[in-house]
Amino acid sequence: MPIYPTLSIGAAALVVALELLVFRTGIFRQAAYWVAMAIVFAFMIPVDGWLTKLSAPIVVYREADTSGLRPIWDILAEEYAYAFALLTLVIVLWERAGRGDDVDER
Repeated sequence: MPIYPTLSIGAAALVVALELLVFRTGIFRQAAYWVAMAIVFAFMIPVDGWLTKLSAPIVVYREADTSGLRPIWDILAEEYAYAFALLTLVIVLWERAGRGDDVDER
């Protein structure tokens, strides 16, 4: 398997494992998490799609390093896995730090 999809799937699996086995914040059961993910992906798709469109790409990937799967607007499937992993890790760490409950409302 090429390196980019291998690492992206590994990153997503690692973050899910960290959440379920170590941090246990419960974010996967929260509607707010899934709404936040939908909002982020709603903005990511037009931007990433424009940058990677096959008709006139700004960002070009070496085909040998990718899966070649482009489910939505020429965006590699690996991009979705990396976005999921990075966003989820940030939210998990934020929740773990207790920032969600300790907001000062002055």
